[in-house]
Amino acid sequence: MAKRLRWSQESLDDIDAIAEYISRDAVYHAQRVVDHIFTVGETLLEQPKAGRMVPEFEQELIRERFIYSYRLIYEITPQEVHILAVIHGRRLLESVEDRFDS
Repeated sequence: MAKRLRWSQESLDDIDAIAEYISRDAVYHAQRVVDHIFTVGETLLEQPKAGRMVPEFEQELIRERFIYSYRLIYEITPQEVHILAVIHGRRLLESVEDRFDS
C-alpha cells in the first residue's frame, strides 16, 4: 500500500481547467466534479490497483479511474500514488504523454 498521494502540478492545472470550463454553465456542478476527483484520488491510497491499466501503455503500474467523462491517470510506486493527469475521455493521451516519462 502506498504511503503518500502526490498530485503533479500538471494534474492540478488540468483540474483547474476542467472547473473553469464546467463553471461557464454551472458553478455548482463544477465544484461537485472537482470534489469528486479529489475524493477518488484519496481512495487510491487504500486501493491503488482499483483502477484499470491504461490501455495505451499496458504497464501494470500506470492506471486510471474514470470520473464522469474524465480519466484520472496515476502511477503506483512503493512510496506513493502519483496523479499524472486528469483529462477528458475524448482527449488523446498523446497530448499529455510527456508526463509519463519516468
